[in-house]
Amino acid sequence: MDLQKHAPARDGAPAPADLRASDADRDRVADILREALAEGRLTADEHAERVEGVLHAKTVGELETFIRDLPAAHQGPSAPGCTSVPPRPAPGVIPAEADANVVAVFSSAMRRGRWRAGRRLHAYAVFGSVEIDLSEAVFEYQQVVVKAVSVFGDVQIRVPENVSLRGTGGGVLGNFEVAPLDSAESEAPVVYVDGWAVLGNVEARPKRGRLVADILDRVQGKVDRKLRKHLDR
Repeated sequence: MDLQKHAPARDGAPAPADLRASDADRDRVADILREALAEGRLTADEHAERVEGVLHAKTVGELETFIRDLPAAHQGPSAPGCTSVPPRPAPGVIPAEADANVVAVFSSAMRRGRWRAGRRLHAYAVFGSVEIDLSEAVFEYQQVVVKAVSVFGDVQIRVPENVSLRGTGGGVLGNFEVAPLDSAESEAPVVYVDGWAVLGNVEARPKRGRLVADILDRVQGKVDRKLRKHLDR
């Protein structure tokens, strides 16, 4: 059989903007719109109108029209490549006792803004919602463990874009989702999210446009120490 003769002719590959949009594409655009609303770049009415358009968009190009005038849509990655994440702390290295607890029972609780993240943080949502925002936190330790438990509730965890993020857990008729993230800086903090979602939701992901500002200072300090050690020889 002459395959070349009978094979149907192929049209040119579609442009990226013409590709059908996935749920992940819609989530990415919705996150950008949510951040724009929080930053005051969009009014509540504009945000609602654009989100409605995102839900009905069919292609990637249609999605991009809703964020074309927002800075976050044009930001590239903070740095190329990534480094290996330090090994997970051995049992007992990080104390089992939490430095802070955030608890919501038939209510809501949050920890956000400029605050010091300890080595361990516990979040419990029972018929309630908890928000842990580490995007502006001061990381005193490179490795931070967040234990998140949701029972008929919701736990949302947000981290800066230039840290590493790992998760271990599961859901029982619920959703446990941690978006893995690798930092390009060896000195970057690593956030481990452990826990369970029982008829609830636990979600951890990076917050667009938020960076740990002192990572470069840590890197420079490490270089300075090595240089002083070399000069003292």
